[in-house]
Amino acid sequence: REAVVSTAEYGKQWYQRRVRGVLTHYKHYYILNLIEENMSAPLTAEEELLLNDFSKTVPRSTSILFHLNALFVSALPIWLFWRIQQLELNTYGIMFGIVTIVSTFLMSLAYKNVKYSLKHKIAQRRHAGVTAEVMQQVADASSDKKKTVKKEKDDRVLFKKTEVADLEATHFSIFYNNALFLFLTIILSFYVLKNFSPGANYLGSSVTSACIVAFLSTGSN
Repeated sequence: REAVVSTAEYGKQWYQRRVRGVLTHYKHYYILNLIEENMSAPLTAEEELLLNDFSKTVPRSTSILFHLNALFVSALPIWLFWRIQQLELNTYGIMFGIVTIVSTFLMSLAYKNVKYSLKHKIAQRRHAGVTAEVMQQVADASSDKKKTVKKEKDDRVLFKKTEVADLEATHFSIFYNNALFLFLTIILSFYVLKNFSPGANYLGSSVTSACIVAFLSTGSN
C-alpha cells in the first residue's frame, strides 16, 4: 500500500512539474511576442530611463570620459619608472605603449562595472531627498494656479533620481578604481616585485594591478 501511495505521489509531482514547465514556456513566449509587437513603437521618456537603468551600456560622453581617465591613470606608472627606475623612453617605448593600452581597456571596463552596480544603490538612497526637492520645485511652479498631474511628478522624480545617481556613480567609480589601481601598483612595484628587473617590474605591476581592478569590479555586480 505504501508503494502505491509513493507511486501516486511521484506521479502527482511529475504532473505538476510538467504543468509548470508548459505554463512557463507559454509565458515566456507571450512576453516575447509582446516585445516583438512593440519593437516598432517609439519608447516613452520613462521607458528609456528604465532601459538605461538595466543596461550596462553608457552614453558616448561617459564612455569618452572613462577612456580618458583610464588612459591618464594607466600612463602614470610610466613617469614613476622613467624618473625613479631610470627606464629610457627610447628603449622601452613600445612596452610602455602596449601596457598602457591594455591597462586603459581594463580600467575602462572596471569603471563601467562599478558604475552599473552603484547606480541602483545610490538611486535608492537618494530617492527621498530627490522626491522632496522635486515636490518643492513643483509646488513653487504651481503658483500660477496650474495643477501638475501625478504622472508628471513621477516622471520628474524618476528623471532627477536617475540623473543624480548616474553622476554620483560615474565620479565615484573613477575615483575608487583609480585609487585602487595606484595603490596596487605601488605595493607591487616597491615591495612584491622589487627584486625583478625594472622592465619586468613595470610590466608585472601595471598589468597585474589593472587585472585585479577589473576582476574585483565584476564581483561587485
